[in-house]
Amino acid sequence: MIPIRNRKKTLELTVEEMRNFAFVYVEKYAPSKQQLKTYLLKKYLKASVPNVKKQDITNLIDIVLSDLEKNKFINDKFYSDSKAKTMIQRGNSINKIRNYLIGKGINNEFIKETVNKIQDQNSDQDFFSAIKVCKKKRIGPARTEDNRPLFYKKDISLLARNGFDFETSKKVMDIEKDDYLKIVKLL
Repeated sequence: MIPIRNRKKTLELTVEEMRNFAFVYVEKYAPSKQQLKTYLLKKYLKASVPNVKKQDITNLIDIVLSDLEKNKFINDKFYSDSKAKTMIQRGNSINKIRNYLIGKGINNEFIKETVNKIQDQNSDQDFFSAIKVCKKKRIGPARTEDNRPLFYKKDISLLARNGFDFETSKKVMDIEKDDYLKIVKLL
């Protein structure tokens, strides 16, 4: 039988482990800085290494994160721009994008830059995103003309739950079928 050595984990070893965990996570998910910090904290607290304080763990995580940020493995500005771009392609509203980025722990400065960039590229982005939602969910102008008045309230509320304001929702709901089809062909 081979004896098992009872090695104590040193802080240097845990920094390397944390760095390896971080690299694997970054490679797989491309997270924001806050997501990676949360992941490492959970991962390390599960391991529950004795004789190490939680403050030491958070300090080590901050060191690893600053190292990754310096080497450009994580970048919240890029994360913000790329997530916003994919969410716009899916038809999400600017409010929904903003709330999503806030939930991911992105700095307000980066969120404002991203939202301003979206509005500079297309001043009426929410209108076109609402059209995409109508097409995807087959609501509003995508419905047959007989059913549109019956489902008006339901469709407006669905657009509101997707983060569109009342004016945009009303503008999309009142659009004619022919105009809607022309806009859909452009998208």
